[in-house]
Amino acid sequence: MRVEHVALYVNDPEKEKAFFETYFGAKAGEKYVHEEIGFSSYFLEFQDGARLELMHNTEMDDAEKSRNRTGFIHIAFAVGNKETVDAITEKIKSDGYEVISGPRTTGDGYYESCVLDPEGNQIEITTD
Repeated sequence: MRVEHVALYVNDPEKEKAFFETYFGAKAGEKYVHEEIGFSSYFLEFQDGARLELMHNTEMDDAEKSRNRTGFIHIAFAVGNKETVDAITEKIKSDGYEVISGPRTTGDGYYESCVLDPEGNQIEITTD
């Protein structure tokens, strides 16, 4: 068994798609649009075959994204080594996105940082 994909509702699919393409090498499929219900989505595929679906609907509830809420809280990307974690984190920071932690070694031995994507979703960048 494997996780087939994870889906994320977003306000601006184009901006989110560009974020994941730029910093994590995502390859986007064709945009799917179902005009009758106001729905659209992109499937993004990453180098190892993992997929993320970015979805948009004209009738979404855009609740506040507190950092300690229940439910899914972050997506983690293993990028190989500390130097790559540092480089991606610095590039994201220099492009104006918020770094909320790290890079650092955590108590359980991970070397990681955590950033916020354009809509405030937490993205963890870690070694393998």
